[in-house]
Amino acid sequence: MTPRPRIVVNALPLDRRGGGVSTYIRELLTALVPVVDAELVAAVRPGGCAELPGGVTPLLLPESHGVRRALAGARGFGSCDLVHGLDVDLPLRRTGLRVATVHDLAIFDVPWAFPRHRVAGERILVRAALRRADTVIAVSGFTAERVRVLTGRESVVVHEAPSPEMVPAPDAEIDRVRTHYRLPERFVLHVGNIEPRKDLATLAEGCSRVGVPLVVTGHGLWASSAPGSVVELGHVPTADLPALYGAAVLVAYASRYEGFGLPPVEAMACGAPVVSTPVPAVVEVVGEGVATFAAGDVRGLTATLSDLLGDPAMRADLAERGATAVRALTWERAARATADVYRTLGLAV
Repeated sequence: MTPRPRIVVNALPLDRRGGGVSTYIRELLTALVPVVDAELVAAVRPGGCAELPGGVTPLLLPESHGVRRALAGARGFGSCDLVHGLDVDLPLRRTGLRVATVHDLAIFDVPWAFPRHRVAGERILVRAALRRADTVIAVSGFTAERVRVLTGRESVVVHEAPSPEMVPAPDAEIDRVRTHYRLPERFVLHVGNIEPRKDLATLAEGCSRVGVPLVVTGHGLWASSAPGSVVELGHVPTADLPALYGAAVLVAYASRYEGFGLPPVEAMACGAPVVSTPVPAVVEVVGEGVATFAAGDVRGLTATLSDLLGDPAMRADLAERGATAVRALTWERAARATADVYRTLGLAV
């Protein structure tokens, strides 16, 4: 009997505190387990091990962050038939076929959003990984185009999706979350880590002008902090997010740069009306399901917030259009497209 192929995924970025890349890793692996006939092994740090789904064998490595984590991935994970860098990084030495997923090229496009000491090193690591990959997967057409411009390489576009648990929460669960987090009666919600490119300053100013509190989740990266006027919740368990989206009068996203932009998509799946800058996921996959404003445009954001906050029917219509727009996005679809990439390379899975 022919042994099943051994696929090792670089899941070192996986973190229980969440974030877009962690969500991608967790949900893609969960959906891949029933789709591929292979031994799935995930290189993972202790802080992310509990996030792995059943059916995936952990390959535990020491804790590491930033460039050190990338270097840990560059050292490799032993013999395998295929290694998949779920956040670009690939081993230096070839031990099998190599696939790299690119979430964004922010380190090249918006270097001001990162600590100066990280930019040069990460650019070298990303370029090297993209050269070594047999196939590149991009999470959006926008990211695929940025890869082509940077390296001349074509990418397979595989869109992300809302997690299966991202569905409208029942009223009782919304009440529980309101009480647990001591939420204001009416508030605008932002979900995501606190970092420069999320532009919470614009969002906070717009909310201040219309007199509605801004509630934010997540933790600060690189010593970033939220504006003093916002209500910070810190890390919120994934299980609480649907009810949090349901409790908000609006969900808003002011990001200046994204490779995909998962929080607006998740919010729409949970039935929330969403206001966002036109990040790639909004442009490519949800179309009319979201109200948009230009990045950094406080006046435009304020006008949009004012209109929506004063018109429940308008919010309900926006929420319905958003829920319809994201319905076709599923992690099963993403997993099957990823498995097709493996098969195109000749791996029998």
